[in-house]
Amino acid sequence: MKSSDGKNYNTDCSDTQGLLRIIQSIPSPKAEPFKQWLAKVGYERMQEIADPEQSIDRARENWQKLGRSEKWIQQRMTGPGIQQRMTGQETRNKLIDYWQDSGIKKQDEFALLTNIIHQEWTGLTVRKHKDLKGLEAQNLRDHMTEAELIFTALAELSTRQIAESEQAKGLHKNAIASKKGGAVAKNARLELESKTGKSVVTGENFLPPS
Repeated sequence: MKSSDGKNYNTDCSDTQGLLRIIQSIPSPKAEPFKQWLAKVGYERMQEIADPEQSIDRARENWQKLGRSEKWIQQRMTGPGIQQRMTGQETRNKLIDYWQDSGIKKQDEFALLTNIIHQEWTGLTVRKHKDLKGLEAQNLRDHMTEAELIFTALAELSTRQIAESEQAKGLHKNAIASKKGGAVAKNARLELESKTGKSVVTGENFLPPS
């Protein structure tokens, strides 16, 4: 990693899962609060598996802690809001499954294909779209408007169906299909914008007030 002196040095690193496993193995009283928290989270997860409704209640609590308004929470958890998110996630999952079956295995390959689709239909990379909304580490989809979610789902649905019809295999062929799928949503977006005079891609977000 690059240090403050501008030079690169070998550095011990870990992802989040690895860090939590390290904490579990530390025989120190200072690690005990983290171990208790991990046990609590694990127990809550088991409760949610047995009773999925509890996960909805916890999601509401967590969104409230993040400063989400009741209006935002209602849009995400009731009626059309939750249906859009569930349908969009199912569309995304089916696309991921197709990519995996066609030889896409690395995370950076999934990210590359996702970015191709997104840039094609929005005219922005995922990073630039997040910048437009003032996001940093937040999930972009959590801050999408109703229209943005729908057009994202259309782009991903179109990509999968085009890839299936062309029997796309490997990164290069799926990249071509991704661009075509994104173009379907792009054309639909431009058509809607010409009728409404409003941009589908916006800087709107659901960040808590500063």
